[in-house]
Amino acid sequence: MELSIGIDIGGTNSPFGVVSAEGEVLAKGSIKTRNYKDPELFATDLAKEIKNALSAIKGDFTILGIGIGAPNGNHHQGTIEFAPNLPWKGVINLIALFQNHFKEPIFVTNDANAATIGEFIFGKAKGLKDFMVVTLGTGVGSGFVSNGELVYGHDSFAGELGHTIIVHDGRDCACGRKGCLETYASVTGLLRTAQIMLAKSSQKSMLRQIPTDQLSGKDIGDSAAKGDKLALEILDYTAKRLAFSLANAVAITSPEAIFLFGGMARAGDLLLGPLKRYFEDYLLYLYRGKVRIEISALTEQNAAVLGASALVWNEINKK
Repeated sequence: MELSIGIDIGGTNSPFGVVSAEGEVLAKGSIKTRNYKDPELFATDLAKEIKNALSAIKGDFTILGIGIGAPNGNHHQGTIEFAPNLPWKGVINLIALFQNHFKEPIFVTNDANAATIGEFIFGKAKGLKDFMVVTLGTGVGSGFVSNGELVYGHDSFAGELGHTIIVHDGRDCACGRKGCLETYASVTGLLRTAQIMLAKSSQKSMLRQIPTDQLSGKDIGDSAAKGDKLALEILDYTAKRLAFSLANAVAITSPEAIFLFGGMARAGDLLLGPLKRYFEDYLLYLYRGKVRIEISALTEQNAAVLGASALVWNEINKK
């Protein structure tokens, strides 16, 4: 039995899983990233947890490789570079750290690209050669596959749709610029839109019953599902901004499909309905009716680990 190991390094936790070629997670675990100021100790303890999990798997198996998804992961160098939400600063050589504990090949990419490869290997994008994955969570991540290959660029940081500017001198972004897509189409951006609309409008809304600092994306989605007009307007505004950005991206990569993943995608048709309508309006006529937008098939519970493990299967398939 051939298996891969997927590791998702996050700001709070770092889950891992041992995954089959069919996407079945045979063993899993996690350690708390924020407990480690020393990345070498982090790698040592995570390696111990992984080896303990491997010892519990019955039958003969071979580990083909280890895939690691991480914020600011550099695929070309095998490093994490200046990730703002991790306890380690500067450039961290992940491959070197984990090679102290494993003899198998190790592959690194950023978390959004890992989700993209996961969709490619285990999700709805299986068999497609040109598609995009957009993750709509606390931020906006993205990955572009063109002609069957993930687009990395010369420095491994290509495909940052969330940090393309869609509003000149718009909302302040954590990246230090203004008007990035992330400030409008992430869950964080959705909540900013809600706060602005609640303040400007006197329209009745179920959202007014919730303290502004306690408002969540789920609250907006639930209210919209019950027909709350202001909540629907908030989702409509968000969909319009996202559609504008996606239509521009299509003109560059001409994908067959766009897959949405993350907290915002849970709004389903409440988001997809206006998104598809605005998207078709914004598209150049050459692309209209050719690009479908769908919700990812991967569940949030295992997507990060599956995506990281898919790095291994993707490299094997390329060879």
